[in-house]
Amino acid sequence: MNRVKVVLLLLVILLLLVAVAQNTAPVPARFLWMTAEISGVVLLFLTAAAGFAAGLLVALIVRGGPKKPKG
Repeated sequence: MNRVKVVLLLLVILLLLVAVAQNTAPVPARFLWMTAEISGVVLLFLTAAAGFAAGLLVALIVRGGPKKPKG
């Protein structure tokens, strides 16, 4: 089981490195009234972080906030 986890982790790291290597060119990014030209890698990271934060926020709202310890 540990070997499978290590192989999967190495595969994810390899795919991440390939994505970074292929997305180094600057790309135009527009959001509402703002326009910027940033690296594709940075744009990928920002959108992934925003998606994670949105998912976490929705999960906390649906669950009713952090659980209080019993006692």
